Amino acid sequence: MILMTNELDMDIKEKNMSDNGCTSHALKVGKPAPDFRLKTTADLETLKSEATLAAYHGKWLVLFFYPLDFTFVCPTEITALSDRIAEFKALDAEVLGVSTDSVYSHRAWIKTARENGGLGHIDFPLGADNTLTVSRDYGVLINEAGIALRGLFIIDPEGVLRYSVVHDLNIGRSVDETLRVLEALQAGGLCPANWHRGQKLL
Repeated sequence: MILMTNELDMDIKEKNMSDNGCTSHALKVGKPAPDFRLKTTADLETLKSEATLAAYHGKWLVLFFYPLDFTFVCPTEITALSDRIAEFKALDAEVLGVSTDSVYSHRAWIKTARENGGLGHIDFPLGADNTLTVSRDYGVLINEAGIALRGLFIIDPEGVLRYSVVHDLNIGRSVDETLRVLEALQAGGLCPANWHRGQKLL
């Protein structure tokens, strides 16, 4: 009887975690990344541009999710990534940010100056996951809030997921660490702890 109760408790916990979008059984490093189609700010005036996983074929993709536009931690991450976009481009990588806000909200935030709480110009597009589908597929959706956790995923040129990290809402991510991991993935060998480009592989 105790075993049955424990099994039931585990089933409930797993269901709750799945419903909250905190786990994704389909999302696995080393397997194909979930497909997506999102409206983006790539054309800031018309807002008719779309991003798909297939469109990034042949390049590395840094796909990151953030909770909300016009907040506090999010702009520090987005502008930090944008300020160093040349380093990602040098590694043949593109960057795409995603939240559950609309492209209209994204555009308003981009058109607001940094000193006034906006993003100002940024050098990569923001995608709108209005349906919550992409956030759910990538296992970062907080279902009851309708927002995404701070998930960051690196997808290789063949569309395979190579790296996945998810932060608490209050904690911003490190651009240095993202670049370090991207370089390590491209190094083609065994990278020890704290490895940096130019150091020996195992």
